Amino acid sequence: MASSHSSSPVPHPSSGGSEGLFQKDRDPSSLHYRPIHSLPDVCPKEPTGKELGPSVVADQHRWTVYNSKVNLPAALNDPRLAKRESDFFTKTWGLDFAETEVTPSFYLPNITKEHFGPYLQETAQREKIHERCKNICSNKDELDIFMKPDFALDDPTTFNAVLPWSHFNSAGGKSSRDMASSRLLQEKLSHYLDVVEVSIARQISLRSEAFFHAMSSQHELQDRLTETARAVAVLRGRTAAIERIMCEGPLRALRQALTRSNCARLHNKLKLMAAVHQSQPTVQLLLSTSEFVGALELIATTKEVLQLELQGIHSFRHLGSQLCEMEKLIDKMMVEDFSMYSRSDLSRSLEDDGQVMEKDRLESLVFGLLRQRKLDFLDIYSDEMILAAKSIVTQSVFDSVSQIEEIDTDIVTKLADQMRLMTFPQWFELLKSVFENFILFLKRIKATLSVVRNVVLEALDSNQKSRLLERAAAVGLTEAPGTPLNQEEAELAYLTHEGLFISDALNDAQLHLGASTGQEQSSTVGPRQALSRMDGCGSDSASGTTESSSSREHAFQGPHFGGVEYIFLEHIFEVNDLELGRVANNIQELLYTASDVSHDRCVKVLMARAKDGSLERLSSAEFVFLSQAVEGFVRDTEKLCCRRSVSLRGALQSQANRFVHRFHEERKTKLSLLLDNERWKQAEVPAEFQDLVNSIADGRITLPERKPQEERKPSDYLHIDGQKYAVVGTVLLLIRIFLEYCQCVNDIPSISTDMLTRLSDLLKHFNSRSCQLVLGAGALQVVGLKTITTKNLALASRCLQLVVHYIPVIRAHFETKLTPKQYSVLRHFDHITKDYNDHITEISTKLMAIMDSLFEKVLSKYEVKAPMPSACFRNVCKQMAKMHEALYELLPEEQTQMLFLRINASFKMHLKKQLARLGVHHDGGPQHGLVTVDVAFYTENVQSLRALEKLDLNMAEIWEQKR
Repeated sequence: MASSHSSSPVPHPSSGGSEGLFQKDRDPSSLHYRPIHSLPDVCPKEPTGKELGPSVVADQHRWTVYNSKVNLPAALNDPRLAKRESDFFTKTWGLDFAETEVTPSFYLPNITKEHFGPYLQETAQREKIHERCKNICSNKDELDIFMKPDFALDDPTTFNAVLPWSHFNSAGGKSSRDMASSRLLQEKLSHYLDVVEVSIARQISLRSEAFFHAMSSQHELQDRLTETARAVAVLRGRTAAIERIMCEGPLRALRQALTRSNCARLHNKLKLMAAVHQSQPTVQLLLSTSEFVGALELIATTKEVLQLELQGIHSFRHLGSQLCEMEKLIDKMMVEDFSMYSRSDLSRSLEDDGQVMEKDRLESLVFGLLRQRKLDFLDIYSDEMILAAKSIVTQSVFDSVSQIEEIDTDIVTKLADQMRLMTFPQWFELLKSVFENFILFLKRIKATLSVVRNVVLEALDSNQKSRLLERAAAVGLTEAPGTPLNQEEAELAYLTHEGLFISDALNDAQLHLGASTGQEQSSTVGPRQALSRMDGCGSDSASGTTESSSSREHAFQGPHFGGVEYIFLEHIFEVNDLELGRVANNIQELLYTASDVSHDRCVKVLMARAKDGSLERLSSAEFVFLSQAVEGFVRDTEKLCCRRSVSLRGALQSQANRFVHRFHEERKTKLSLLLDNERWKQAEVPAEFQDLVNSIADGRITLPERKPQEERKPSDYLHIDGQKYAVVGTVLLLIRIFLEYCQCVNDIPSISTDMLTRLSDLLKHFNSRSCQLVLGAGALQVVGLKTITTKNLALASRCLQLVVHYIPVIRAHFETKLTPKQYSVLRHFDHITKDYNDHITEISTKLMAIMDSLFEKVLSKYEVKAPMPSACFRNVCKQMAKMHEALYELLPEEQTQMLFLRINASFKMHLKKQLARLGVHHDGGPQHGLVTVDVAFYTENVQSLRALEKLDLNMAEIWEQKR
């Protein structure tokens, strides 16, 4: 009983139907199924006759990819791969298949142990709790054996575990109780077996009707197949008769028509091959006439025909490589031809007319270079332009030197040395000639680059029209009869035409096509007219100009280069719009470079002349001429090239700074020499200086032109705004010097700030040096004066006042030459004015100090006794009269009065001190009367001096009231 149960087969679904029937496997071991599992201890459901659901027991052994024993990595890791030349993969996938290292994905991170750290930390506590629970609560489920993957009842161990006979067998033998349990178990298992057999029998009984129905259907199907076979035989006989009677003749006619069509295509192919065979001689003929674009077009078309129409023909296997080599040769020829054109165009005489040399040739070259993507051709023109600029300077110097007999070119060979031997007028004429030549040079370059730019823009316009045509074709615009040829017809006409020009071939082909269709071209709308309607007369994006429909049609047909009309075929330009735009920008940059190169070469001429300092020694008028010439050239180049080049302006500014430095040093040195020889005596004022200050008063801050005038007597004073100025000769020359600074600023406004700084330094130098010589008594050693008199001091003060009078005039003049951002430098004049006023105050203080020391010395010996007036007061009045005589003719009345008021205050202070020492009080005594007489004498003498009559001396303050 036990063995029968253990050998029961496992049911599997039958592959022959979907009725849920089961059949017994013949050899379970050959199918590699897992061991048999025991059924659970429950009764199966009763069959209902319906389709059974999926069986957990049966479906678990269904085959999956995990049962595969050979996979793709195993097939790829073939150990025989290195021992033979090819394998399955190279035969199937080609010779390029090779084992390569698989690079790691950029989107997958490199997983390390640290990535699992958070998860392990999170589950560690749960795992500990789980293990503790397993140890505490042991697994009491004895049915775990049924869940094992190797469960099989034919295994004795498994059988004994399922049926533990040890429970029925006692150690000393079988007891009655154990035997009873054994019988009960066997009866239970027998009951299960009976249940299974009854279920199987019932299932068979339920399916019997379907079985007999299938058998009867099989017989009926065999009868119908027999009838169908007879009908098919009849149909085949009739079809054979129809084929024999009705099809063989027409099919023979169709085959002959197809053969004829193939022969015609073969004939056309042979004609195309003959035309392609003649492409190389035609290219040579085009190159002999320098028709590079036509040759390139023919090569491109031939290569395209070889690739599309004649691919695989053995006789043309080397033609493609030959055409490529010929195309490379044409590239070199075009580059060399463009270089020769640039050299000849830039080196020809500048006296020629401003027309572009061989315009058609230039357009053809540029068109060909653009087509071949040789976009660096502008670099060739740039190099030739630099060489031509150098030769312009060389030729100009040679022409100028050859006209000067004093310069021996055999001895002086260098251009710079030859220019330095010229006089300034000769060199200035040379410089103007160089400027004129460079203006003509830039005009020629601009005209040439304009032609190049027009070709580039026309190519850009052609690309845009090509895209419009493709877009129009994409939306369904088709070409009507009588319209221009399509690409294939154009290529065929191009290759089969025996003439030289493609335009003739296309015209002939179009005429032939129009005659064959019999329709007029004007009655149809082709792509070109459709493009005109789509595009309209709007703005051209390439050139920024507007054009009519007719001009657009002409542009589409092709530019006339070298007398030949080239047709813009599809994709004629491999250069995209961005690259063409860059070329157009490079053309403008090349014009800028031409301007910069011209300025740089002019700088060379300027610096070669300035090397020995000759430009620094120019007069103000000569430097003005030079500055005006340079500024004129810079303005002309800016207007011509729209480029503000700074090199020439910078060089001129550098020379201007040196000129200003030399200009200033000369005048500063001259002023220093004048001051060192100045004896600080009043000088006569020539009439020309009076005229000079009069012109300043009229607002003309310039040096007047020297004109022959009648001799006029000099004046003792300089009359300015109703005041008299007694001056020394140095100050007269100082006025002329700062007018020279102002005149230089008028001529060269760019040096205003530098001139202002230098003039400020000059005024400061005059102030400090005059202070050293007069107040500091430096004139005693320098000039040999015996002493510095009050007259010297007053004269110095008046000269300083004259300079202070003109500082606002100078400031206003410079302010008109400065920009608002430069107004901050005007603060120098405020500092200078303060310094001068402080100096004038110090001189006034010095005059006061002289009289103060005199009063202290004289009044310290004063005694109140007869005779009156006393000798002391007579001496004081005598010294004050001398002081007044020295100052009255030099200083104005207001300053004289103010000075003597201060002198009087000093006298009262010393007299008061002396009376206090002598004990004389305002008490009406004899001493008081004697002092009153002396004071009256002093007051009368002081007020008798000119300009001091109304001076309020107020001598009552000398008395102290008696306590």
